[in-house]
Amino acid sequence: MIVSSSNLRPTRRRSAGRIFLRRVFAVFLLVALGWFVWVYQQISLVAGEDQAQPANAIAVFGAAEYSGRPSPVFHARLDHAVELYRKQVAPIVITLGGGDDKDSGHTEGGVGRDYLLANGIPFGNIIAETRSTDTEQQVHLLAAIAQENNLKSIVVVSDGTHLFRIRELCQDVGLRVYTSPRPMLGHISNYDLAMRYFHEMLSYTAWRLHIDPDWLHGWLEGKSEL
Repeated sequence: MIVSSSNLRPTRRRSAGRIFLRRVFAVFLLVALGWFVWVYQQISLVAGEDQAQPANAIAVFGAAEYSGRPSPVFHARLDHAVELYRKQVAPIVITLGGGDDKDSGHTEGGVGRDYLLANGIPFGNIIAETRSTDTEQQVHLLAAIAQENNLKSIVVVSDGTHLFRIRELCQDVGLRVYTSPRPMLGHISNYDLAMRYFHEMLSYTAWRLHIDPDWLHGWLEGKSEL
């Protein structure tokens, strides 16, 4: 049976189209893989380095609070800030983080302020920010506090995996910051550590792509606040 060459052309075009799409998809996967490997390396690099040095203020990024008490993660961040304050790294400590209807009027910034007071830091040396609901808002309000109080440099305290994104957000709004990770709490499983990295890799990528859907922030910001 003889097949007309005109009947073969559409088949060849479809085959060539599929090959082209496969190649485009393969290139996309390679670029995405390269990007996420780079982000992972940056997160790991910043998490493993303590840059604490004399500055104008120490800023503690908020984590969950339970009925007016800091969660274990927030507790560790605040303890680290107290330690830095006692070493005279900076004369002012800023606590960051708001609350919602489930918090019975409590805020992360307010709970952090109360904890610092209970650990001997004078009221006049504490600034509590109590309106932010995610990391980006905390950074923008921190920038406003820095401008209002003429703070030229800030030591930022949070989880190690969180600090790369914080540093990039701070630099984006013109803040000069030094990162200082809080101590680890006990043993962290490989799964939990992987989820923290995934959280930060996805959050940082979403920020760079200017993606800001409510579901993404609600899910991501809650994963490391336990």
